[in-house]
Amino acid sequence: MRELEAIETVGVVGAGTMGSGIAQVAATAGHDVVMRDVEASYVEDGLERIEGGLDRAAGDNLTTAEADAARDRVEGVTDLAALSTADIVVEAVVEDMDVKRDVFADLDAVTDDDVVLATNTSTLSITTIAAATDRPELVAGVHFMNPVPVMTGVEVVVGERTAPETVALAHGFAESLGKETWESDDKPGFVSNRILMPWINEGVRALDEGVASKDDIDRGMKLGTNVPMGPLELADHIGLDVCLDATETLHEELGDRYKPAYLLKRKVAAGDLGKKTGRGFYEY
Repeated sequence: MRELEAIETVGVVGAGTMGSGIAQVAATAGHDVVMRDVEASYVEDGLERIEGGLDRAAGDNLTTAEADAARDRVEGVTDLAALSTADIVVEAVVEDMDVKRDVFADLDAVTDDDVVLATNTSTLSITTIAAATDRPELVAGVHFMNPVPVMTGVEVVVGERTAPETVALAHGFAESLGKETWESDDKPGFVSNRILMPWINEGVRALDEGVASKDDIDRGMKLGTNVPMGPLELADHIGLDVCLDATETLHEELGDRYKPAYLLKRKVAAGDLGKKTGRGFYEY
């Protein structure tokens, strides 16, 4: 396995909100980044998100020169084989086990045998993903929080066969990007979503059952628990489809205490996914 100090090039699979955010923070930390997605238009969208993120950071916590240098370190590609030069790879594709296993099997073939393969999954089994490779000891969960450039937390998840050295590298890599980490065993939802998703889900139920208005639910939780966003506002920022997918996974694994609220399912069916579509529980 490669040492932390030897990591120069970071591969990112997926150029969506999470993948482009991971690419941005890796480039800002001084790494060359190869960001891959399946279509050129997705790659271009990801590069535009990085451009906008670095523009916002310039003059804030980065100088203009530092932002420009970070921008120049990111290469967008559609060919997975371009990740053959990566010293570590972080996968951030759709939360679908079959898709992730296919990606990891392909990464296993195109990367060097000593490269750690990390998944940004928020709920899916690290052990099952790792079993698609011939190096399960080098596979770990490295779960960034959204939005990646802003949120400082990263959840390191340990699969059944993840080696201790891989766990240590995952912590060290995330911390080298300016993040703070915590560790979870490979149980459904890990720490973050196992607790966060039922909180959001119960907020949706409270709205659907007329406990309070959406504004008062969010205001009550912000003032009562000192969180920056209430459950409904946070759900809009995460994406209601993402929340529903995570809650359905937890429901399947852990039973009825995680059953998705009816209103959450109805909103997703209507295409009201939150901030990214302009309408969720609030309008944007």
